[in-house]
Amino acid sequence: MILPRDSIRARLIGLAALLTGVALVAGYLAIAAILEDFITGRFDAETGAVADALIAGAGIDADGRLVAGPAPTDPRFQMPLSGWFWQLTQDGQVAAKSPSLFDNVLNPPEADFQGGPGLGPAGEPLRVARHVFTLPGSASVLAVTVTAPRAEIDAAMARLRRPLAISLAVLGLALAAASLLQVAAGLRSLDRLGRDLRRIRAGQAEALPLPAVAELRPVAAEINALLEQNRAVLARAREHVGNLAHSLKTPLAALDNALPPDHPGHALIARMDRQIGWHLRRARSSAAPRLLGQRTPAAPVIQDILLVLGGPIREAGLRVDICADADAGFAGERQDLEEMIGNLVENAVKWASSAIRITARVDGDQLHILIEDDGPGMSDQDHALALTRGARLDEAGPPGTGLGLAIVADLAALHGGALMLDRSALGGLCAGLRLPAAVAPTARRG
Repeated sequence: MILPRDSIRARLIGLAALLTGVALVAGYLAIAAILEDFITGRFDAETGAVADALIAGAGIDADGRLVAGPAPTDPRFQMPLSGWFWQLTQDGQVAAKSPSLFDNVLNPPEADFQGGPGLGPAGEPLRVARHVFTLPGSASVLAVTVTAPRAEIDAAMARLRRPLAISLAVLGLALAAASLLQVAAGLRSLDRLGRDLRRIRAGQAEALPLPAVAELRPVAAEINALLEQNRAVLARAREHVGNLAHSLKTPLAALDNALPPDHPGHALIARMDRQIGWHLRRARSSAAPRLLGQRTPAAPVIQDILLVLGGPIREAGLRVDICADADAGFAGERQDLEEMIGNLVENAVKWASSAIRITARVDGDQLHILIEDDGPGMSDQDHALALTRGARLDEAGPPGTGLGLAIVADLAALHGGALMLDRSALGGLCAGLRLPAAVAPTARRG
């Protein structure tokens, strides 16, 4: 899964990876330094012990010359050019040395130190210990030098660095997995909050439940307060629209009764009355809560509409074909579905020449309803104009207010759907409704 750069998860995971990497590198360097001090300290302890033994066994003969005591029994000091060397000097002159030096001598700095750098006869790096000491009966400058090969120290460190690096890499992977789990667990409440918000937008809930984490409770409370304020504002607006529409209907009815029967104002009054009715229905649909589990079967609604329009259909001699799935249902109120299908079927009856076809099917969570006719149809550029409230493409056609398709489009949009217009295979107009589906609980779909 690729996370965007502005994702909280990406930022937390990236920051955790960066800090973990820095900590592991710093830990590796610190542990490696401690191990190196330990290993070099062990080598220094060995050379120091040899130096102490040589000093303890040294003596001055009758001529005042330095004489070495028993040689160290460590076989490494016997192996030629092994890097394990020792030598005793008197006033800068070599008095005794290890067999591993052959005919070579060591030339350490004139200082007293333990664990300093140096070079062997072949230029190999050494770790050097040099101590100046005195013996009774001699005023000479006596010194003992013992060395260990630096290569052995580096080899010992290399043997430790590999398992150390592998161990820290495994630790890094474990910390990365822990960081992923920590981020996932920490943001789970945000995911739950997002799902609750989507349920509110889908009409399945009216408020957010208070989250289990204290940090998100004030956010949820503020969102709930905002939702409640928004509902109050919408309720007041719908109430004003309803009051205005009702206040206009009574004067219009009185004016209609007062006009003579043949007065042309009756048509205008009827058009105004229908527009007012549309706004009332829209206000009702907007105010109606979409309850979870609400379902309206499509097939009975289609049959009832065809029964109401049976007279005009018979007069026009139209054939109506219906293909509606038994489980096709609308997640909304029956009155809204009747309003949408009724307007589309009425429009098809007005313009059809001989046939109408109605199809209803469910695809996933969408209900698709197609109403087609074999009438004259309309051009592609007229489809958008036909959805404009009050617009009429053919003033010489059948009577109407030009509100039908606009009403359907607005109602479908209120439910999260849409109305699409296209050319029908029958030759006329194909009006397609896409609405939220509600499948019957007893239906089994593959």
